[in-house]
Amino acid sequence: MKKKNEIWVFIEVRNGKPADVSLELLSKGYKLAATTGSTLKSIVIGEKVRHIAEESFSYGVSESILVEAPELKYFRTLPYARILNALIVERRPRIVLFGATVIGRDIAPRVASFTKSGLTADCTDLQISDVKYLNQEYKELLLQIRPAFGGNIIATIITPDTETQMATVREGVMESHKIDNPNPVVIETIPFIKADEDDLVEVVEQHYEENKVNLKAAPVIVSGGYGLGTKENFKLVEELAHTLGGEVAGSRAAVDAGFIISERQVGQTGVTVRPKLYIAIGISGAIQHRAGMQEAKKIIAINSDPDAPIFGVSHYGIVGDATTIIPKFIEVYKSKLK
Repeated sequence: MKKKNEIWVFIEVRNGKPADVSLELLSKGYKLAATTGSTLKSIVIGEKVRHIAEESFSYGVSESILVEAPELKYFRTLPYARILNALIVERRPRIVLFGATVIGRDIAPRVASFTKSGLTADCTDLQISDVKYLNQEYKELLLQIRPAFGGNIIATIITPDTETQMATVREGVMESHKIDNPNPVVIETIPFIKADEDDLVEVVEQHYEENKVNLKAAPVIVSGGYGLGTKENFKLVEELAHTLGGEVAGSRAAVDAGFIISERQVGQTGVTVRPKLYIAIGISGAIQHRAGMQEAKKIIAINSDPDAPIFGVSHYGIVGDATTIIPKFIEVYKSKLK
């Protein structure tokens, strides 16, 4: 069968809802499909998940492939991978996208290995471009962009020798948008055929703990780094965030130092955010951190080092001692509220 000009997005189901990262990938896939003239399809696997397949059309899908069965209620690697393997081998889509989540990082390598597809993990951007590689021209390749070498460089990876190009993409690095004129709902239902190996792993119970911290939804984030020196000084970050009605966050160095909990870490190994206002205090701005916050609408950086990389992405920069500057911020803001 000839390779199809299709872009597939695997929709991860969480508690009967599509994962945020899957909706973000649909929006990105919609743009990639427009660039390449491809068809965007959602792949939905689970029990009683037809409504999720229908919802995907709000994000630009032209068709959805649905596999439903009681045995698929919980994600299990073997049956889910077997379903995707069969579909990809048979239909040979151009691009397949997964979220870089626990599930995505589990299933994507297995599927890529079985189907002999190219796979790049933990991408922060995806683009389409013509590429000349080893004196050969490749049309409309997927550029898979991600931090590499511990986040010290941004690498652009291509897989020109494989029919299907795959990527896992970090949650929050792309925006999800519903489109104005969705396509008519066209759902292809694929019957689930059970295999003996499916039950090698059985889900006895499943427990969820909702994340109490939702930095992605915060319009204002005040983030502190190791440059604050002590946990006591870090309390100024918390006070400023409280004064502004924002959320508190920190860099990985601040987390490692015990200034703040890991759930509030922003950066390559933390959360990616894009608030209306991001205030970075005592954060040098290594590429690992910038990857998680540089899409903020307005960035204010406070640092004692005038050459700190954070000033390269900030809209406003203040050079000085944060322990002196932050109280003045708080005082001025409180006076404006009187």
